[in-house]
Amino acid sequence: MFKSGFVAIVGRPNVGKSTLLNTLAGQKIAIVSNKPQTTRTAIKGIINREDAQIIFTDTPGIHKPKNKLGEKMAETIDEAVSDVDLILYLIEGTDKGIGLANEFILNKVIEQKTKAILVINKVDLVKKENLLELIKIYSEKHNFEAIIPISAKKNEGVETLLEKIIELLPEGPAYYDTEEWTDQTERQIVEETIREKALRSLDDEVPHGIAVEVISMKKRENKDLYDIEATIYCEKKTHKGIIIGKDRINA
Repeated sequence: MFKSGFVAIVGRPNVGKSTLLNTLAGQKIAIVSNKPQTTRTAIKGIINREDAQIIFTDTPGIHKPKNKLGEKMAETIDEAVSDVDLILYLIEGTDKGIGLANEFILNKVIEQKTKAILVINKVDLVKKENLLELIKIYSEKHNFEAIIPISAKKNEGVETLLEKIIELLPEGPAYYDTEEWTDQTERQIVEETIREKALRSLDDEVPHGIAVEVISMKKRENKDLYDIEATIYCEKKTHKGIIIGKDRINA
């Protein structure tokens, strides 16, 4: 019996969605940063097993949109969860109760009327009694298929989560070639990698509001190296100096 299906990972910004996707896949698919809203689009990661193929979608952190970028991200999330077989709702074990943001996301999950697993991340940072309290609160709010504590960063509980996901998926074919691990092109992966490095290295004054476009990629002859030319776009003129150095703006 072969199982397959689409699984959306949703949650607040910075709860570890991209880290979880990378851990599940066993390789780097989504960029990771300590800045919120690092993921801008729905990124697919494909996990192939002998008896299953799981297509994961890592979505931007859900929050009430405050600008055009926020509105676009919200649209991306709605599209990502509208036609999936299972939703992973990711929260932090360090949360004190539900809170307005998590309540907002929980209502979105309930609206979908789709099977959902509550995944409590970063449990390595929380005491057992706090974890039990969170489980009790969420159990009273919604009838989840399962509630699974994990630490995505330390790869604890992730295999248990994966087994439960496969259990809940329907029988079906492999939608992608079994050698594929993402739907992103090489250029998209390079663009996101550059953006990740920028977000990690830049000052807090530059948030997620940068984009990268690869202009050219040329492999060096007889070498496993690429020469890459890329353009970094920023939201504000003042960010340009932070990105390239203020002394180089007019150079």
